[in-house]
Amino acid sequence: MLHIKNLDEGLNVFKALGSDVRINIVKKLLENKEMNMNELASSLKITNGALTSHVKKLEDSGIVQVYSEYTGHGNQKICRVNVDKILVEIMAEEQADSKNIYDTDVKVGLYSDYSIYPTCGISTGEQLIGEVDDPRYFAHSDRVNAQIIWFSKGYVEYQIPNLLPAAQKIDQITLSAELSSEAPGINNDWPSDISFYLNDVCIGTWTSPGDFGEVKGIFTPDWWFPNWNQYGLLKLLVINKKGTFIDGLQISNVTIEDFKLDYKSSIKFKFSVNDDATNVGGLTIFGKEFGNYSQDIKVRINYSPI
Repeated sequence: MLHIKNLDEGLNVFKALGSDVRINIVKKLLENKEMNMNELASSLKITNGALTSHVKKLEDSGIVQVYSEYTGHGNQKICRVNVDKILVEIMAEEQADSKNIYDTDVKVGLYSDYSIYPTCGISTGEQLIGEVDDPRYFAHSDRVNAQIIWFSKGYVEYQIPNLLPAAQKIDQITLSAELSSEAPGINNDWPSDISFYLNDVCIGTWTSPGDFGEVKGIFTPDWWFPNWNQYGLLKLLVINKKGTFIDGLQISNVTIEDFKLDYKSSIKFKFSVNDDATNVGGLTIFGKEFGNYSQDIKVRINYSPI
């Protein structure tokens, strides 16, 4: 998901989509998953030179990914759509510039509690931590440097730092993370019901469609194994006074006011694949050195005076 937080930030995206040719490029790529430049130009009946200019605009905006693939006849430029959704926030300028916002990043290995089952594993950007499919290594001291974790069921819980100014209450929590299922090997059609908990209260569930690995993630290290998790989907979870939402769609009626959080509150957030879920398909959480998004778990808290 491409998250545009204000209209100015999305200008390159809007320009990239402001062309019938570029819209048709995106449609062709969605139909075929990925195509090389020659195939695209031929199907659209335009020259390779014209196509290169259009694809460059889509690539610069983050909508399309271009990578090289070696064949017996040299390198080919392969194109694919790089986002599943585009979420645009439209807000008043004074709201966008509000100073009553606290941002923090949480590394994927800095969980405060866990209970997980194989298949599972944990890795830094340079090497695996211990052995795969051995949950004991989730307690390894090197976990603080982890950039990817995965497990078939169970949970990981994070303590969100609460460093708000004194006498403030929490009005909204926004969390974004790159997530996918966890299949043995990889499987794009491997649904998993991933539940989200705030202070031990389930605030909603999202079904991940699969464990993606048909191409290497943009930031996934070169040494990473080709038949393992490569990238996920960037999901945006929001809990506010109206309910809980993921990518702008409401997933529960649980509101931020149900928790009565303020500057003194402990904030615990849990990702869970429950035993009794309809789709027990595991969970992978990607950090900034893996996947398609160079970020850890991002948290934004909107607050106001008590």
